[in-house]
Amino acid sequence: MTKFMDVHHGMEGITAEKLARAHQADLDIEQDEDMHFEAAWADPESGTVYCLSEAPSAEAVQRVHERAGHKPDEVHAVPLHI
Repeated sequence: MTKFMDVHHGMEGITAEKLARAHQADLDIEQDEDMHFEAAWADPESGTVYCLSEAPSAEAVQRVHERAGHKPDEVHAVPLHI
């Protein structure tokens, strides 16, 4: 499987609690796409949220996030990491 970094914009003012709830919503359904969301980061001031996952495709990442209620604005494969 490939690692993906997805980006959400427009989430100004997000709190740690809201980020944790959104991440948990992904975790609750990720198995439907045979994937795993590993971590999430947020900048409340800019409203940018980043999520790292391992998935079979960018489309799988997109589908889980959409079903969880927070469609990403970008999904990027990151096949090379150290």
